[in-house]
Amino acid sequence: CGVMETLAAAAPAGNFFPSFLFLACGTLVAALLGAAHRLGLFYQLMHKVDKASIQHGGENVAAVLRAHGVRFLFTLVGGHISPLLVACEKMGIRVVDTRHEVTAVFAADAVARLTGTVGVAAVTAGPGLTNTVTAMKNAQIAQSPVLLLGGAASTLLQNRGALQAIDQMSLFRPLCKFCASVRRVRDIVPTLRAAIAAAQSGTPGPVFVELPIDVLYPYYMVQKEMVPAKPPKGFMGRVVTWYLENYLANLFAGAWEPRPEGPLPLDIPQASPQQVQRCMEILSRAKRPLIVLGSQALLPPIPAERLRAAVETLGIPCFLGGMARGLLGRNHPLHIRQNRSAALKKADVVLLAGAVCDFRLSYGRVLSRSSKIIIVNRNRKEMLLNSDMFWKPQEAVQGDVASFVLKLVEGLKGQTWASDWTEELRQADRQKEQTFREKGLMPVAQHLNPVQVLQLVEETLPDNSILVVDGGDFVGTAAHLVQPRGPLCWLDPGAFGTLGVGAGFALGAKLCRPDAEVWCLFGDGAFGYSLIEFDTFVRHKIPVIALIGNDAGWTQISREQVPSLGSNVACGLAYTDYHKAAIGLGAQGLLLSREKEDQVVEVLHDAQKQCRDGHPVVVNILIGRTDFRDGSIAV
Repeated sequence: CGVMETLAAAAPAGNFFPSFLFLACGTLVAALLGAAHRLGLFYQLMHKVDKASIQHGGENVAAVLRAHGVRFLFTLVGGHISPLLVACEKMGIRVVDTRHEVTAVFAADAVARLTGTVGVAAVTAGPGLTNTVTAMKNAQIAQSPVLLLGGAASTLLQNRGALQAIDQMSLFRPLCKFCASVRRVRDIVPTLRAAIAAAQSGTPGPVFVELPIDVLYPYYMVQKEMVPAKPPKGFMGRVVTWYLENYLANLFAGAWEPRPEGPLPLDIPQASPQQVQRCMEILSRAKRPLIVLGSQALLPPIPAERLRAAVETLGIPCFLGGMARGLLGRNHPLHIRQNRSAALKKADVVLLAGAVCDFRLSYGRVLSRSSKIIIVNRNRKEMLLNSDMFWKPQEAVQGDVASFVLKLVEGLKGQTWASDWTEELRQADRQKEQTFREKGLMPVAQHLNPVQVLQLVEETLPDNSILVVDGGDFVGTAAHLVQPRGPLCWLDPGAFGTLGVGAGFALGAKLCRPDAEVWCLFGDGAFGYSLIEFDTFVRHKIPVIALIGNDAGWTQISREQVPSLGSNVACGLAYTDYHKAAIGLGAQGLLLSREKEDQVVEVLHDAQKQCRDGHPVVVNILIGRTDFRDGSIAV
């Protein structure tokens, strides 16, 4: 220290000023370089701004979507997003416009579930985006890879009071795996590629990309709006004009340079060989094994038919939920449909393959403490839900469900289990089904017996049908009685229990599988959300069949509210002529009432004929109100 003090004292005082000047100049240069970088001046030196081009950012969006195999874009038009809609149409992507933005996202959700690729919706700024929030949350909870493209005010005018300008990013961050706002045209392609990869990687889910209006429209149109035709006079006027011209140049610099547009690699977790081996050993010692398959089992990359073959080879009885419904087809001997809680209590080994211990499994309380539980899920948090309270896994495997099942089958080749366990479960199934048959024969005070109607629907459904369900009481009964005919032939909202998914899901399903008969089972309350979309079906020539269980009320709520609180307030609806409303929208409408009690099948066949002729059909079925607890009709 003393030596340093001596040197400092010996240094000439005049050396301080040049050092300070050098430091100040360095700081100034660094600040100027930083400002030049932020203004895009360096990038503009290396990359061209094609001021004569009539290309626009919407074409970049469409190119990426096409490169990812996107065939449909669902939307409700708005000026913020017009360029991307026009570009998609030109590039062969079918643009389907709905009457409400939420329907567009539900349709994209259905496409994602049925195709294994990303489903895409595009809506305008502000209210257009806020209208999608419920559908995006539903997609998040259902783990559906949906890409939402949202318009926005010009990048230059955000936070300055522009039309429909809100903080959209804050709105969607809690709902999405990935959120980004594109600030320059050249960023459209890499941002969309990253978003689509994020939607499909790991635990799938929705993503959001904000596309401000000035990154979508062509240079000459943005220039007209951004830069004054007659530059203002004075020093400040020239500075502002220079800033705007430079801002515009940076917005479009390098915009049309070739960039990779195709899919990025996906990150899909896989079980380790050691985990698979331990699970094989547990299952090989089981006497009463049971599988509960959930929606995650149907995710790519394993095709549904390979998973089905694996489950059949494994030979373990199973319950199917969510998107796994229909995996084994109709009346498969391994598929157990009734009395799940009792079966889980008796099983000595339970494999929860994509199933979660949330309210659907009584938070895990339905599992026996003496059972050995194997759970496999892509999402660790979801996998261990409530394991700190009501249940404990013997093995918790984070990985792709279907890939795990295939590895189990490979390792357990030749393993068999006693057939009396499966037969015991099937006997319980038969007893429950006999109870339903008896309920179907019971008289009702007025209108039609809903159980009998649904039993006839089950007999009528063709092998190429897809079932979309949207409702409470009527749909809850249908879940017990109506069976999907094959894998990926059942669409329900998922764990969020959202009403209003019906029209959007049906729209997406019919477009994905034009040769299938799409049957929508609606409660009358839920149908109120979807009615106007029959205009969409008519305009776009999309024939679907809607069956409305019309009991003139929110009966699932009323059944609990009236006994516990003594009032039916807000639970009553009317026996509305929904079929006539459908006719007013250009669809076909049929009424099924007590007077046609012996003609249910004929009316259903008439609906099928109308659908095959290219018409969307609404069948308004007047059904009697029933009560769970008194042993009458409802399930």
